[in-house]
Amino acid sequence: MSLELSMALAAPPGGGLLAPPPPAPPGKEQQVAGVGILLQISMLVLSFVLGHVLRRHRFYYLPEASASLLIGLVVGGLANISNTETNTRTWFNFHEEFFFLFLLPPIIFQSGFSLSPKPFFANFGAIVTFAILGTFIASIVTGMLVYLGGLTFLMYKLPLVECLMFGALISATDPVTVLSIFQELGSDVNLYALVFGESVLNDAMAISLYRTMSSVRSNAAGGENIFMMILQFLEIFVGSMSSGVGVGFISSLLFKYAGLDIDNLQNLECCLFVLFPYFSYMLAEGLGLSGIVSILFTGMVMKHYTYSNLSDNSQRFVSAFFHLLSSLAETFVFIYMGFDIAMEEHSWSHVGFIIFSIIFIIVARAANVFSCAYLVNISRPEHRRIPLNHQKALCFSGLRGAMAFALALQSVHELPEGHGKTILTATTAIVVLTVLLIGGSTGTMLEALDVIGDENTSIELTRITMVTFPQLMRKVHRLEED
Repeated sequence: MSLELSMALAAPPGGGLLAPPPPAPPGKEQQVAGVGILLQISMLVLSFVLGHVLRRHRFYYLPEASASLLIGLVVGGLANISNTETNTRTWFNFHEEFFFLFLLPPIIFQSGFSLSPKPFFANFGAIVTFAILGTFIASIVTGMLVYLGGLTFLMYKLPLVECLMFGALISATDPVTVLSIFQELGSDVNLYALVFGESVLNDAMAISLYRTMSSVRSNAAGGENIFMMILQFLEIFVGSMSSGVGVGFISSLLFKYAGLDIDNLQNLECCLFVLFPYFSYMLAEGLGLSGIVSILFTGMVMKHYTYSNLSDNSQRFVSAFFHLLSSLAETFVFIYMGFDIAMEEHSWSHVGFIIFSIIFIIVARAANVFSCAYLVNISRPEHRRIPLNHQKALCFSGLRGAMAFALALQSVHELPEGHGKTILTATTAIVVLTVLLIGGSTGTMLEALDVIGDENTSIELTRITMVTFPQLMRKVHRLEED
């Protein structure tokens, strides 16, 4: 008797466990997708309106990113306890592929594209020290402390490589909330440049370290692990940076010599400019490198070399377009993350792992900031050294966000189920606590450390350096007409 016939005879007349599920009614999937998109748009509108109201009333205890996260948490919690949970999961789960391929590229490109040249390059050595050496220190310190905590039975025990993977992903800082308040209050421009530059390069460094550790774990080779880890990291980081810089310079040469900066070719000019960053990102991903590192350096190169070859109208359009795209992506990421945190199944049985992980990342952040600041101050003249209150502000500003959460979701697929779930749960708790607590207390912290309202060095002055000469002349003409 064939298997199909056996199954048919075994199935009850009205269908049963072996019977295939009934097909969805026509149009039902489109309806569910439409409701999902409507809910997402509604939360985006609510988040932008609420953020505007909070900024207008200077209520810094609930920044826009924290408000977006809370909106996602509340709506996700309501969906979780309602009868719509099953349908909701089909269209609103946090897919790390969607995050890395669609939401993250405009955010990272805008970060590199909007860098203020003067303060950034004046502090470039310090920024690279904090972002590369500091992130490496924080990752290793966190990973080793988590490993030792497991050996001494203080927390859930993980293998060494998996502890280092956790250290790498949890070292990815996301100071969107902190930077927005820095900008509102007029923080010291050098401090802003350090926090901004470190956060931009830190994400690239953290994901490169995570992928290196993951590769070492999947190709464990005994005593060659450390040497292979260093080689793989250099290959990923340097290769990604080279591809990004190369694509940026190619775009610069194209716009300089192709004669596109005329009015009737403005649409073609803007389309090409928008496509180059995504080309850089996908090229690096296709080569097995880091698209984040690549698109970051593409943004920096295109700002300084390609942007000046655009026509005036195209310059205004691409600046506004990427700023708009980045704002939408950042807001949606926090809503998206909050919603999935409420919907995701977490492993809360290892509370000790969460508590000690929070303590360990505080220790690692302090080791990162103060050791790197010491090295930077040794090499700087006395009047350019990083003061202690700036070091404390840097230490405080290392909240965790979407990058750490997305990498933690990847670890669920790459690690054994218990290990991955524990890392995801700890990362979720750390993200929520740091975004809400650190984000909400940033204004108070800046005032207590006395790093705001610096004459001659407010962030507003750096915006002047971002204005191109034609834009500056237009403003002068408007003033003369008035």
